[in-house]
Amino acid sequence: MESKLSSFSISETTHQTLLNSGTKSTPSSVNRLWRPAAQRNMKNQWSRLNSLRQEWFSSSSAARSHATSLVNAYLSQRYMKDMELGVLSDMPDIQKKACSKLLKQQVLHRDKLLSSYKEMVATVFNMVNTSSSLRCFHQGGTNSSHIRFSSNSEDATNDGDGGGVPVYTFWSISCFEKLALELVQMFKLELYMKRLLVIEILSLKNKDVSIIKRLSWSDEIYQGEFDDLRRCNFDHKEGFESAPPKLIGCISETLTQPNNQPDSDVLEIYLTAWLTDVNIDKQRMEDIFSEVGEEMHTNFFS
Repeated sequence: MESKLSSFSISETTHQTLLNSGTKSTPSSVNRLWRPAAQRNMKNQWSRLNSLRQEWFSSSSAARSHATSLVNAYLSQRYMKDMELGVLSDMPDIQKKACSKLLKQQVLHRDKLLSSYKEMVATVFNMVNTSSSLRCFHQGGTNSSHIRFSSNSEDATNDGDGGGVPVYTFWSISCFEKLALELVQMFKLELYMKRLLVIEILSLKNKDVSIIKRLSWSDEIYQGEFDDLRRCNFDHKEGFESAPPKLIGCISETLTQPNNQPDSDVLEIYLTAWLTDVNIDKQRMEDIFSEVGEEMHTNFFS
């Protein structure tokens, strides 16, 4: 999940003119060409953020579907003994065979839920990377005949913000960065919540099932997860190494009583919390993309 370097060069015509005239780039020429390069970078990065938010909701929707199927398989096993089977009750070991099939379905959707969650972590990591790549830096010395720009800095003294001038009409780089940070923070907080729900749902098991491990907040859900979360710039004091977040209006008893399994009402709250994306203000998110699109004359909703 490494980000690629985004670079921007002046046009071939301008480059050839500089070469033919023997003119070297000067600070004034660099400053003059910074703005169009910054505009291209800004548009590319915000388009990337727009794609990533769509990726998030796609992965989140798939994850909830797998979570729902997993929960249904779990509940069917849990209450199998109380079910009226009608004419099927005369079939030998019908309940045992049905539970075995439901367990296989639970394990299958467990793996799919885990895969979707991993995609969500990757998306947030890419959001963090993209939101920190909005600046446009001049690459190489000012005596070079080839002026090149990048979203990565080679010089600690270069702020990459063009001295605070507007990139398009009114907003400086820092204005775009502030909105990007607000946007990404929503998804980071929601990833915390989704992680809590994933832990609870992956840990569902019946009394006679020993192949499913009870997870806690301090466990890695998949190999390398903690490294991925650190790359998302999670604060370790608020993240997976400390106490987990709690669902609004619901205290998860399973967090303190490992042997207790949630009932159908609690599981319904889990799935509803997943669906509502409690930490993502969708109206504010739409407003951000609308405001940014208006500033850079781009429609992110087309």
